[in-house]
Amino acid sequence: MAAAAARRGSSLLSRCLLSRPAAAASPAVPSALRRADGTQGLLPGILQRFSTAAVAEEPISPPVQVNYTQLLIDGKFVDSASGKTFPTLDPRTGELIAHVAEGDAEDINRAVHAARKAFDEGPWPKMTAYERSRILLRFADLIEKHNDEIAALETWDNGKPYAQAAQIEVPMVARLMRYYAGWADKIHGLVVPADGPHHVQVLHEPIGVAGQIIPWNFPLLMFAWKVGPALACGNTVVLKTAEQTPLSALFASKLLHEAGLPDGVVNVVSGFGPTAGAALASHMDVDKIAFTGSTDTGKVVLELAARSNLKSVTLELGGKSPFIIMDDADVDHAVELAHFALFFNQGQCCCAGSRTFVHERIYDEFVEKAKARALKRVVGDPFKNGVEQGPQIDDEQFNKILRYIKYGVDSGANLVTGGDRLGDKGYYIQPTIFSDVQDNMRIAQEEIFGPVQSILKFNDLNEVIKRANASQYGLAAGVFTNNLNTANTLTRALRVGTVWVNCFDVFDAAIPFGGYKQSGIGREKGIDSLKNYLQVKAVVTPIKNAAWL
Repeated sequence: MAAAAARRGSSLLSRCLLSRPAAAASPAVPSALRRADGTQGLLPGILQRFSTAAVAEEPISPPVQVNYTQLLIDGKFVDSASGKTFPTLDPRTGELIAHVAEGDAEDINRAVHAARKAFDEGPWPKMTAYERSRILLRFADLIEKHNDEIAALETWDNGKPYAQAAQIEVPMVARLMRYYAGWADKIHGLVVPADGPHHVQVLHEPIGVAGQIIPWNFPLLMFAWKVGPALACGNTVVLKTAEQTPLSALFASKLLHEAGLPDGVVNVVSGFGPTAGAALASHMDVDKIAFTGSTDTGKVVLELAARSNLKSVTLELGGKSPFIIMDDADVDHAVELAHFALFFNQGQCCCAGSRTFVHERIYDEFVEKAKARALKRVVGDPFKNGVEQGPQIDDEQFNKILRYIKYGVDSGANLVTGGDRLGDKGYYIQPTIFSDVQDNMRIAQEEIFGPVQSILKFNDLNEVIKRANASQYGLAAGVFTNNLNTANTLTRALRVGTVWVNCFDVFDAAIPFGGYKQSGIGREKGIDSLKNYLQVKAVVTPIKNAAWL
């Protein structure tokens, strides 16, 4: 299964669109909606039915055990210096999965010391690039070997559908590692001609100790996006996991050492942002920090880095991506693609197509068909076959999304479908759609990070360009049109880091990803990601009696 899954995972998400959702196992049940005043009950005139049978069933027992809950420092699993632990919870139920070691500033110090020693004295940066490549390739093989275990951990800790984790995300981790393994021995310098008798070399050197902070929405993939290029360039790493999802990175790091990674090269500290994260961002012996998460937290990371040792910083932050559907669109196809662009991964995507701009000529038809598609969405236990949408990550995110839904109702947007929780256990939310959304509404301006689709109407190409760009964010955009001239106009006019034309969420290993404006600094994946982990050094030497210059 793992090998077949790896072939399917070469373009991370685009293949999700090839199959329609499975039918619900039993008849759907009426869903309660939240009124604008926050009380429970059915909104007047609306009786919704969702495919939600899996929510009411007993949770499926995950087919995996949790074996690694300590910190990984200098090649060993160890308790935190304080002895503290924190619970990681099952979002299907809110119940305990395991207690995980809680790292803080002292643990970051220990991890940075190990990484510094491994860089300054250890074999990793002095090892041939070919040998580093071989270790990364062995790691990719082990990821494939343990595909199903890793996917089960990711689903259990995060709530994403198991099929998504097992068939797409874990195989993509193996693909990413092979991609970076291929780069390890191809990082070349230059010999530069100078205006005089000098030999000039431009060297690309590893930057040193890389601090990395990853988010909870794609824990394992973000581990690969960060660790892969850092190791390929010869750096050592201290990685802080998100407190909501610490398990898969610990498992993967164990496999890295099984593949032959020397001690101290990758260290993993589980903990919280204000303690472990802040200590890492401000550490004087960390040479580079890479962060993926919210824009507000990214600003804090940037400030801490600047106020410490002015370490290099890359940030992959929030988004409010426009998804623009022109009037020449095949409406059925556009509905499916827009649905995927927003609801994938429970809507917990920084690049989600969360502002769906639809041309006025097809607007009403689109809204009705979008509603019908949302009502067919299968929500439930992510370990159950056919489930498209699992729970949100935790109660904080769950309640935040419900507040945004109330903001939408209170601001006058039309609640087309959804609007409330599903079931009475866990963090499940109905697929929710608003129409008649205006640009000045909070649901059109702020990142909701949940299964809430906002549909806006436009009538002119220049108008939609202006409105799409009127955002603090600039991470991604989707364009749906059959007109090549329209596509070319939009792809050049939209101020975002990625534009998907007639597709969405295609994340090939070689495609760079990152944002304009307050969506971040720098790029992940592709050749551009290597630049984040390299220093440039010029070496100039006089030449005596040169035969040529």
